[in-house]
Amino acid sequence: MARATTQAGSTKPGSTRPAGPALDIDALLADPGKRIIVCCGSGGVGKTTTAAALGLRAAESGRRVVVLTIDPALRLAQSLGLTALDNTPRPVSGIDTSAGGSMDAMMLDMKRTFDEVVEQHATPEKAQQILSNPFYVAVSSSFAGTQEYMAMEKLGQLRAQSAADARWDLIVVDTPPSRSALDFLDAPKRLGSFLDGRFIRILMAPAKAGGRAYLKAATATISLAMTVMTRVLGGELLRDVQTFVAALDTMFGGFRERADQTYALLQDDETAFVVVASPDRDALREAAFFVERLATERMPLAGVVVNRVQMVAGALSRGRAEDAADALDAGSAASSASADLLRLHADLVTSADRHQAAIARFRTANPGVAVTQVPTAARDIHDVEGLRTVGADLAG
Repeated sequence: MARATTQAGSTKPGSTRPAGPALDIDALLADPGKRIIVCCGSGGVGKTTTAAALGLRAAESGRRVVVLTIDPALRLAQSLGLTALDNTPRPVSGIDTSAGGSMDAMMLDMKRTFDEVVEQHATPEKAQQILSNPFYVAVSSSFAGTQEYMAMEKLGQLRAQSAADARWDLIVVDTPPSRSALDFLDAPKRLGSFLDGRFIRILMAPAKAGGRAYLKAATATISLAMTVMTRVLGGELLRDVQTFVAALDTMFGGFRERADQTYALLQDDETAFVVVASPDRDALREAAFFVERLATERMPLAGVVVNRVQMVAGALSRGRAEDAADALDAGSAASSASADLLRLHADLVTSADRHQAAIARFRTANPGVAVTQVPTAARDIHDVEGLRTVGADLAG
């Protein structure tokens, strides 16, 4: 576990951090026993930037890092100075390698990863049959939960490769931008339910029994179900689905086995989860749900990163700033400009107080969870230097 220390805090307006256990990012990144860091959280809270900043800081501290992002907006590629990211890890230039570290980055190509799984675990003839199936093309590109499951597949592939050739000693994962942070953990179970579902069993029946034998053996229930599905899906689509399921039948066990292996990997002590949130009530509530879920699943939590926290320099309270602005309103143009600045300061103090109150409520509800705060950036993060700054903020 990353070292948790106690930060002194204050409740005065504009104070930066309430008291509580602090997430020691540098201790986490320096721990050679930690080989996987999973950045998770609800969408729009800065997981991609956090993952990239953690990877960069670890690499510049001497770790050999690969960062896997699932963000379709390509912000990670831009931040790392790469023209594009794809399903192949590529070296990142412009980082300080004096400590002996390195950094590769890649972006999950959901369909390509699915294709690789098919090609690896099916005969060439069976693989071609699957890859050319219209239903497979649709499923591998847009089926609900496929992105999360393929992220788990790719994580398993990267871990196996790092164990085989020692190319990397740390994998940082940016989880999919799902509506719910829990989708990443739920994907393997949903896939298993789908593979074991009655719909799949019905579709498999013709392929397993075959031709006339099936017609004789089919029960009235299955016959009725097939009639209904033909009406709903159409005969051609139903045949595509049946062909796909029949071709994939030999791979179903492999899907389950790899899902179980990756799930066990996420429970191992070599993995650390970093939950990312913004200082808003809903995002912190989602973070609390995820913290509870990780505990239920016995998965190791390093701590919580609260991004985009409003920080205010100085001890001038909101009330005093507003009073001073009111006193300046009747003065000169210069006084009016000063009044505007004081009101802006008052607004920032209001935001800072609101953020700290939300974080304090989270800490009260989760007293043993280590937290670190990252202040709102003055500019967009679009280069390595910006990520380096974020990494320093993460480390406190």
